Amino acid sequence: MKEKVWQIIEKIIEKAALRKKKNDWNFLVSKPNVNIHDSFNSFYNNNIFLLDDSAKITIKEGVNTRKYCEFLVWNEAELIISKNVFFNNSCSINCLEKIEIGEDTLFGENVKLYDHNHLISKTEKISISKDQFSTAPIKIGKNCWIASNVTILKGVTIGNNVVIGAGCLIHKSIPSNTIVKNIQNLQLETNK
Repeated sequence: MKEKVWQIIEKIIEKAALRKKKNDWNFLVSKPNVNIHDSFNSFYNNNIFLLDDSAKITIKEGVNTRKYCEFLVWNEAELIISKNVFFNNSCSINCLEKIEIGEDTLFGENVKLYDHNHLISKTEKISISKDQFSTAPIKIGKNCWIASNVTILKGVTIGNNVVIGAGCLIHKSIPSNTIVKNIQNLQLETNK
């Protein structure tokens, strides 16, 4: 009997959580500067969207995410995701200025995009600002594959048809039709 009561309680909680997610999603897509295609259905995947009121977001047809992706778009910033873009688990986009992603681009797990960096003042003591940033847009071309654990930093333009291998830190622009590899030399020593 106790077990049945707990099952009923769990179902009620699940339905309430789903209803809250749907209400949050409906509130998000009702904002005037949010244009998300009807085919994009991310709220079942535990994704997070944080948008300031003046932020702009466009998500076109065929965009798909796996679980736990974060889309953070701050004051006056703009995020544009073109058709048929795919985000694997745990991707994060943190946008203070502008991030634009071209059609048919694929993101592996745990890819991070930051179009900003904390301001640093170099005097006698290095001081890192918690709430002041330098920004520059990120633009990713069409038909790119950004493999797992890649981080793309502010001011980077990635051309069309680019492959970026796992674990790369991209801090400068990449021309079209390029393959980027993270070459690490593993040093093996015996323990004798």
